[in-house]
Amino acid sequence: MRNLLACVGKVHQTMVAATIRTAFAQETTEAAHEQWRHVADSLRPRFSKLAALMDQAEFDVLAYMVCPKDLRTKLHSTNPLERLNGEIKRRASVVGIFPCEAAVTRLVGALLLEQHNE
Repeated sequence: MRNLLACVGKVHQTMVAATIRTAFAQETTEAAHEQWRHVADSLRPRFSKLAALMDQAEFDVLAYMVCPKDLRTKLHSTNPLERLNGEIKRRASVVGIFPCEAAVTRLVGALLLEQHNE
């Protein structure tokens, strides 16, 4: 969304963001792709660079739609990834200096395994 909004001026960002979000509100993958193309086509006359980026990014942006609906809210945010990175940093700072690369791999692997189990 940040990349798309960078293609338009500040004045239009709220309207463009609301229009693009309509694609994310769709129930099915097909409906989301159809809405995405409709939004891109409607914005094309005024924001050609934005529409070109939307055409290019359609399948990457809507890839999460193939997952079950209850998982989609967890996939569209980077919060879980940021939390994992923070936990790795917190645990690594306790150790301080690692004796070898294998020690780092063991620590990070254990954290990832712990997260996977949760």
